[in-house]
Amino acid sequence: MLDALPKTAFSVLASSHTLKRLASRYGMRRPGSFARRFIAGETVPEAIQAAHIIEQQGLTVTLDLLGESVSTVEEANRATRAYIEMIGEIEKAGVGRNISLKLTQLGLDIDRATCVDNLRRILDAATPGGFFVRIDMENSPYTDATMETFETVWNIGCRNVGMVIQSYLKRSKADIERLNALGVRVRLVKGAYREPREVAFQQKAEVDAAFVDLMHLLLQHGTYPAIATHDPAMIAATKAFARDRQISKDAFEFQMLYGIRRDLQAELSGEGYRFRVYVPFGKEWFPYFMRRLGERPANVGFVVGSIFKEK
Repeated sequence: MLDALPKTAFSVLASSHTLKRLASRYGMRRPGSFARRFIAGETVPEAIQAAHIIEQQGLTVTLDLLGESVSTVEEANRATRAYIEMIGEIEKAGVGRNISLKLTQLGLDIDRATCVDNLRRILDAATPGGFFVRIDMENSPYTDATMETFETVWNIGCRNVGMVIQSYLKRSKADIERLNALGVRVRLVKGAYREPREVAFQQKAEVDAAFVDLMHLLLQHGTYPAIATHDPAMIAATKAFARDRQISKDAFEFQMLYGIRRDLQAELSGEGYRFRVYVPFGKEWFPYFMRRLGERPANVGFVVGSIFKEK
């Protein structure tokens, strides 16, 4: 029954300040608290500890300091400084030098110049240590601005930066062709935001078909693409296409979210595929957490049971 809940419901709940306060009270306070299944912690040391454990299993990581939609220049600057400090902590700890971020966290809602400047500061800090920075794609009102911001830093010579493209957006084929032509590393995802039918496919079969088509495009013409999915059918389709086209297992990687389908993560790694775990952390974890429940509402039962155990 829970699987029938629409993403709309979780989008509404994600914006609830009351629910956020309640979740914050219980979600992360103990090692077994419910949000820790999907969130590595609230601090950089906690995220690094989680990264060490993942890497000991033969997998790689990307770390994401959660946050989005800041409304002041000071908030954007504070997020930028936090990312730069995180880069230094990752270097000291010796875990994988791969991070992910959202542009609204860096001031995209304020003005694009602020966002570009903050992104450049992070990329400048990341370059000497050989870090790769992935720009997460947000909901469709930000797609054009995200692409334009990315191309601004790409065109001034930044090459340690990649993009995320969502298969449920109808425009995504054109965006991937544009990025492939530049030689950009793309992560392909299905998409987790509520979107209008004018811009996004609404039926799972349509989203899946688009995902497969875009996966073909990336594996044939992309630059070390990341196929990010927990869907066994999409994974099987990727493996079959790569095998049929004799595409090497080291020409692309699979990615999954922290805490989800750990059995599949181990299985794919054991088969010799490159595999990366997306490791989110930080105090602003609630909107991300609700989107994950929207993707797989059956997890609600796990969360509710954990809350009662907390009490």
